[in-house]
Amino acid sequence: MGILVYEDNEIFVLKYPHLTFVLKNNNMSINQDYINTNKDRFLNELFELLRIPSISADPAYKNDVHKAAEFVKEKMIAAGADDVEVCPTAGNPIVYGEKIIDASLPTVLVYGHYDVQPAVPLEFWYTPPFEPTIRKTAVHPDGAIFARGSADDKGQFYMHLKAFELMMQTNTLPCNVKFMIEGEEEVGSSNLGKFCIDNKDRLKADVVLISDTSMIANDVPSIDTGLRGLSYVEVEVTGPNRDLHSGVYGGAVANPINILAKMIASLHDEHNHITIPGFYDKVLELTQAERAELNKAPLDLTDYKKDLAIEDVWGETSYTVLERTGIRPTLDVNGIWGGYIGEGAKTVLPSKAFAKISMRLVPNQTSDEITALFKKHFESIAPKGVKVEVKPHHGGEPVVTPTDSKAYIAAAKAMETTFGKTPIPTRGGGSIPIVALFEKELGLKSVLMGFGLDSDALHSPNEHYGIFNYLKGIETIPYFFKYFAS
Repeated sequence: MGILVYEDNEIFVLKYPHLTFVLKNNNMSINQDYINTNKDRFLNELFELLRIPSISADPAYKNDVHKAAEFVKEKMIAAGADDVEVCPTAGNPIVYGEKIIDASLPTVLVYGHYDVQPAVPLEFWYTPPFEPTIRKTAVHPDGAIFARGSADDKGQFYMHLKAFELMMQTNTLPCNVKFMIEGEEEVGSSNLGKFCIDNKDRLKADVVLISDTSMIANDVPSIDTGLRGLSYVEVEVTGPNRDLHSGVYGGAVANPINILAKMIASLHDEHNHITIPGFYDKVLELTQAERAELNKAPLDLTDYKKDLAIEDVWGETSYTVLERTGIRPTLDVNGIWGGYIGEGAKTVLPSKAFAKISMRLVPNQTSDEITALFKKHFESIAPKGVKVEVKPHHGGEPVVTPTDSKAYIAAAKAMETTFGKTPIPTRGGGSIPIVALFEKELGLKSVLMGFGLDSDALHSPNEHYGIFNYLKGIETIPYFFKYFAS
């Protein structure tokens, strides 16, 4: 195969051992022709992957998680990768593959994850979560793929395999590529760090390319330049040693659910400011100029509220929606339960109550420190009538990525080529803990070039991913390789 060496916007050079061809740049038509010819197959392959319920949080789906890993391996080989392997870990396996065309050329490490969130509550799905269905929506008039994992992250990482296939089949791969697709992102990537440490030489690269984020709109491309960190805990409040009759004991014995509700309510003040002592001590405050730049991203509050069917937004006083979701830390209850929740009535005073709580973190905060602060505070506000246990689950560190790097410029130029607009740099509200891990263990910066939308219902019933977005990603990714290699 020839080696493509990019020269400028109009010319590229294809070098073979004894020949060199100088050709007019027609990558746009090559990419689109290949995508148009293979569109149905690209969709059908993704549907096959989406039918596998690879839920990493539930051990009952362990076999499906491994089935998904084998599927990724099979498709990675078919696309043209070498040395493809399903690598065992202490948890779920990591699928690795590579294509080294010339060791002297740059190397892009592509990261993604094949595990998905649980699909419950099932009753709110329009169609079964693991039977992908195309439905038209106002945002996706060309159709969107409704299925768990369609946007997060099966649809987005699978774009990279198809873009790689495109470059291999059209002889336009301009540099080396490595793939690392894991199966534990949704449960904290607890085994990825050890894999990176144990495989530092194997994972040597110049940049990590990730599509696990969103952009502003289909006609407003953007690239995330920062992500919040995460501290995730579970709390357990225990009162009496058994469930009690609420008529006999109610009013005399502390009800763990009532106590838990009061404790959670006390974690925010009247300005929706988090009340944990020391929580904001290391928060990096942006200047007014930086805040003004952040708020240039288009946001129609009317459409925002209409999409969510809410009358008003909520959050920390004196900050905009974009600031609240991008540069400010948060604390939210993700689940709460206890007592009797079956059909009919049961007048019980429960022995225990539980909640899962997540805190999104911003630069200078660390997950270990915030988890410790939460634990100390939550235990200190418990009344004597109950016992409290705080169980840390997983965490991740906040990151900010540079906008002046060669990789970011290549990503911006790639999106400008296919969207016809320069992408806007934005701060993502979500967390991808491995971005900080890659920088720490591999010394690599990441580029967060996502193609989903915030309205795609990630982690919710009716998760979906636009067909436009899926195909646009396959079209755009080769341009990132081309511009980065140049």
